[in-house]
Amino acid sequence: MLWIPITIAAAGFQTARTALQHRLRDVLAPSAAGFVRYVYGAPIALAAVAVVWVSGVSLPSIAPRFWPAIVAGGLAQIVGTVALLRAFAHRDFAVGTVFAKTEVVQVAVFSLAVLGEPLRIGGWVGAAVCTVGVVLLAAHGQRLTWAALRQPAARYGLAAGGLFGLAAIGIRGATKALDGGPVVVRALLALAVMNSAQTLIHGGWLAWRDRADLGRTFTHWRRTLPVGVLSVCGSAGWAWALALENAAKVRTLGQVELLIT
Repeated sequence: MLWIPITIAAAGFQTARTALQHRLRDVLAPSAAGFVRYVYGAPIALAAVAVVWVSGVSLPSIAPRFWPAIVAGGLAQIVGTVALLRAFAHRDFAVGTVFAKTEVVQVAVFSLAVLGEPLRIGGWVGAAVCTVGVVLLAAHGQRLTWAALRQPAARYGLAAGGLFGLAAIGIRGATKALDGGPVVVRALLALAVMNSAQTLIHGGWLAWRDRADLGRTFTHWRRTLPVGVLSVCGSAGWAWALALENAAKVRTLGQVELLIT
């Protein structure tokens, strides 16, 4: 049951990070605002793995399937973060938040289809009830109609939910491809590799498409660094929890972030 307090802590870090990231809209475009998660998080994650290695703790062996799983999960997280920030950029961003919460059901489906980890009947019922509950909370009394699906924020929200679900599956699959060593070390290694790959991929994209915005992620470091620190703390918690338990259960409990908010 260790995954329960770890998940709650990760949700707390994620809530704080999202709040700070939301405030970067006045200085950074959505893509660059998402990039700060990785560029400042990767060095911290790598340093943590280095400390573990120097201290004499054995690192896990890496199976070949680890690499596609962690890179795919990292890519899904990059695009999902940008989609969510684009939903926030619209006046109807609350609608985007509502549809992003469909992640719980989506990750349950992905967990079954990709990892072959089905939920029991009670788990499916719990995921469905949780989804309805968080949608009602996130809606803040708004009346949701089918017409809302045509709003850009809704489409971005649905995409973000699915992509975050795929990211969770990628992390879960990657940690299962690591053998040996403590679970927390496997989680840290997966996070360090993922954040490093995300920094290279997303940083390369920004260098090609928007060098000015890339530069602003560093010139505004006093505002962007805390986002990276909170992100790596939250991501470490998610990776640890996902190494311990079914992704659908972890992400269902993770919706406690709405109560924290």
